[in-house]
Amino acid sequence: MTRWLETQAAVRERRGLVRRPLPRAADEQFIDLASNDYLGLAADPRVAEAAAAAASLWGTGATSSRLVAGTTRLHLELEQELAALAGMETALVFSSGYLANIGVITALGGPGTLIVADEHCHASMIDGMRLSRSRTEPFTHNSVEEAGRLLADRSEPRALIAVESLYSVLGDEAPLVDLLALAEQNDAVLLIDEAHSLGVTGTGIFQGRGSVAGTALAGHPNVIVTATLSKALGSQGGAVLGSPLLREHLINRARSFIFDTGLAPASAAAALAGVRIIRDEPWRAGSVRRNAAALAAGLAPALAAHGTAVDQPVVEQMAGAVQSIAMPSAEAVLAAAGAARTAGVRIGCFRPPSVPDGISRLRLTARATLTPEEIEDSCAVLRGILEELP
Repeated sequence: MTRWLETQAAVRERRGLVRRPLPRAADEQFIDLASNDYLGLAADPRVAEAAAAAASLWGTGATSSRLVAGTTRLHLELEQELAALAGMETALVFSSGYLANIGVITALGGPGTLIVADEHCHASMIDGMRLSRSRTEPFTHNSVEEAGRLLADRSEPRALIAVESLYSVLGDEAPLVDLLALAEQNDAVLLIDEAHSLGVTGTGIFQGRGSVAGTALAGHPNVIVTATLSKALGSQGGAVLGSPLLREHLINRARSFIFDTGLAPASAAAALAGVRIIRDEPWRAGSVRRNAAALAAGLAPALAAHGTAVDQPVVEQMAGAVQSIAMPSAEAVLAAAGAARTAGVRIGCFRPPSVPDGISRLRLTARATLTPEEIEDSCAVLRGILEELP
């Protein structure tokens, strides 16, 4: 085993695929274009105070699984208010978004369920499919037509269509309305991961409530939503949202819920505070998208001059916070991220196997709390890096 581990390490090093945690200081001065703290709530005093108060009252851990002694009134309040925010009937909170996706897919899967999944689905969904023992068929990214062909040929009595409302690498949207029509036509369930949409997308009075709320998908019997509490909500955890019947099924069949220690009360309280801020301060979602557009505009000259490095051009009107810049190689993306860090800008560095199409990318995530000066400074740094690409 030791020799094999040494060989694996050498291969990763040679291919530029080594990953190492990069510790950050509490008082660091970087411009943050890497985290998923889209609304800036992870450092919001109201969220921190809610977590501290819950830890003082309930202790630092849930103490057991949700089905033994790990459910507090905070968990139930969070589930009720999160469901209302997203326009769904009920919610069930897990200790992470990863476990929420694994839990719902394995609980609904099995030999009698066909899963058709967008090829850009998150790793947590893919791992759930692998564990589910379902026949799983990927379809070309955002191709409703191909998904339809796969469903039409099925022999299984049940079917699940797995997508993200807003994809985490390219930052583009799924055609949810067309996918819902496809689900209805084929007696299938549409599973929508709102990890990168909740708190960011939505229009009118539903601004910030995600891509499902306020649409025909909200509360639809053919729709299930998963979400994370660790991005826009500034906390930790995940949730599955759907009908009361689904919730009851998950409580009894989702192994990642039944056999896992419950979400810590402090995290539940922080997420609940985040839900209420999103509900009461919808302007934050608009700020995210405006700042994403400003980043795109600031980088446009460099991207236009180096079009060969760009798989999907950065545009001025973004669906959400994420912008993706394709790079020539894993080594190039590592060097670019390192140069940006040296200049005081933290950006995402995505390499295989984290990218669904095998193309290494810089990933920029806008936040509601970015200042115009930070956007201008970070664009200047990134323009210089992109202009030096061969």
